[in-house]
Amino acid sequence: MTDGLRTGEVAEQAGVNVQTLRYYERRGLLAEPVRSIGGHRMYPPDTVALLRVIKAAQRLGFTLDEVAELLDAGRRRHPAPGLRERAVDKIAEIDRRMADLAAMRAALVEVVDARCDSLTNCTCADCPVPFLTIGAAGR
Repeated sequence: MTDGLRTGEVAEQAGVNVQTLRYYERRGLLAEPVRSIGGHRMYPPDTVALLRVIKAAQRLGFTLDEVAELLDAGRRRHPAPGLRERAVDKIAEIDRRMADLAAMRAALVEVVDARCDSLTNCTCADCPVPFLTIGAAGR
């Protein structure tokens, strides 16, 4: 393959490190590249675009297992379940996480507003931290 890209070129163009490239190969996200006469891995030019797709999917919250399944389904041209369905599920998961984060934030605001000074021996009045009795329970 004379028009292929070497490992460092692919990694640089895709904005990943060489170890990521190797890891994605082991996981089956990338096909094993052909070798040059000198033994260098030579990737097809579209590998850079594929890596960018993988990284974009990860930024959207998909795990590498989910990305692998989506790529495999796309390669077979029989997506089941497809990207749209998984995206809807991912949105619901993100909404749940956002609700959890909002609850955590609200609890932390209460801690700050109450001027809590210790997780186990807080001296503030009406401490909102529910863990104050942990140390006392074993006594």
